[in-house]
Amino acid sequence: MSHFEHVPLGSTTSLPVDLDEAAHRCLVAGFDGATSVPDILKELIDRGLGGVILFTRNVRDAEQVRRLTDELRAIRPDLLVAIDNEGGGIGHLVAAGAPEVPGSYALGVVDDPNLTARCADALAGHLAGLGITASYAPVADLQHRPDNPIVRTRSFGADPDLAARHLRAWITATEARGIASCAKHFPGHGGTVTDSHHGMAVDPRSYDELRADLEPFRAAVAVGVPMLMSAHVVFPALDPNRPATLSRRVLGDLLRHDLGFDGVLVTDALEMRAIADQYGEAAGARIALAAGADQVVVAVGDLDVTLACRDAVLDALRTGVLAQERIEEAAGRVRRLAARYATPPADVAGWDTRAGLTAARRAVRGRGVPPAARGAHVVDLFPPPHPALNWGGEDLLTEVRALDPTATGTAVTGECGADPDALVEGILRRCGTAPLVVATCDAGLHPWQLRLREALLARRPDAVRVDTGLPEGGALCSYGRGRVNLRAVAEVVAGVAHG
Repeated sequence: MSHFEHVPLGSTTSLPVDLDEAAHRCLVAGFDGATSVPDILKELIDRGLGGVILFTRNVRDAEQVRRLTDELRAIRPDLLVAIDNEGGGIGHLVAAGAPEVPGSYALGVVDDPNLTARCADALAGHLAGLGITASYAPVADLQHRPDNPIVRTRSFGADPDLAARHLRAWITATEARGIASCAKHFPGHGGTVTDSHHGMAVDPRSYDELRADLEPFRAAVAVGVPMLMSAHVVFPALDPNRPATLSRRVLGDLLRHDLGFDGVLVTDALEMRAIADQYGEAAGARIALAAGADQVVVAVGDLDVTLACRDAVLDALRTGVLAQERIEEAAGRVRRLAARYATPPADVAGWDTRAGLTAARRAVRGRGVPPAARGAHVVDLFPPPHPALNWGGEDLLTEVRALDPTATGTAVTGECGADPDALVEGILRRCGTAPLVVATCDAGLHPWQLRLREALLARRPDAVRVDTGLPEGGALCSYGRGRVNLRAVAEVVAGVAHG
């Protein structure tokens, strides 16, 4: 039994039918299942649900995803079907044959907007073929702090002009495919030291310091981005009392008035602990809509959470706590978005299948190219998958062995157990006299990686260091852990030329 109480779907709400439908337009729901649509979700869609968001849990293969999206639209043709689709290691369509492209930071390092557009086109073309017509990407956050735990290689970089260039290229290419893009997370998540999935994040900078972070969003608005996503971040310089998602000052004064955005503003997922722990999802939905959001995202698969959010909105409308005009305005924006993007294109042209690997290869940087390490022992240290972001199981050892079958190695994800010394001894024993490659991913955020790396380097100072996140002093850096990022750096390690 759920701990949420909600009005049965079939009950009367005492609201006019058109207002009830408008309130449902303001919801985006996640759900469990890959081969059928739950009855509760069908009823929500019948009532006017604005959109659904798919995750890895909804994906088995490409044909199954297309059947699922067709079934969803058969219930109501103007339903928006969305997914997070940033590229790199962030995506939910690996099993459906997603194009392999590097994350945004690698694209920023290359700084070729045409190549970024080709990568975005591949992702959007793939979505169109699956019947998914809204993509919660690209990331417009600037990556400022080395200790930021959530933006990092999802960002195009720290330079607002560079980020703006690539946002324009990405959004334009996505639009050309008939897919709705979404710049996120307004007004920026790159100045925090907390991941808002896990707690309330605060950016303490002054308004003048925040100006640079607004520029990529300003560029996205200027090029016609149809959606923006808000950040669950408190900016004391903008509103000391509420995170951006729940702030009239941020969503109304700053976004609508100053930036002139009149598209659909969606919230980041309400079950993220920055909102759920402080306010609760249901209150968060009501407050966000009152503050100026047009759609609230409830990404968790438990539809009782969505129903609780829906009921809070309906109750607030009944009691006058939430203005009818605000919901009608929001629903109007969602309807206009659906009119443009809900129907997938009838014909989907092919895309450049090599763009992603080309970009990843051009992004690899090094302090001089180390000699090829044929027959190396590759130690790949990386954090476990983020609970809200997909990880397809990629590791550097697999990519090196695909090029050099004589390579051996060890992949370690997460804490290495109670006896790291034994792990180090075992690695060195297996390595023997072979070249040693030690790869880490954001080791500064994960002390266990630092400890293992330093222990290995103390015994083997000749080891080649590789960074697979942001650069941390290694001989090589891939600027991301997408499969093509790892393949590109593996080519350098193995000394394999590419055409």
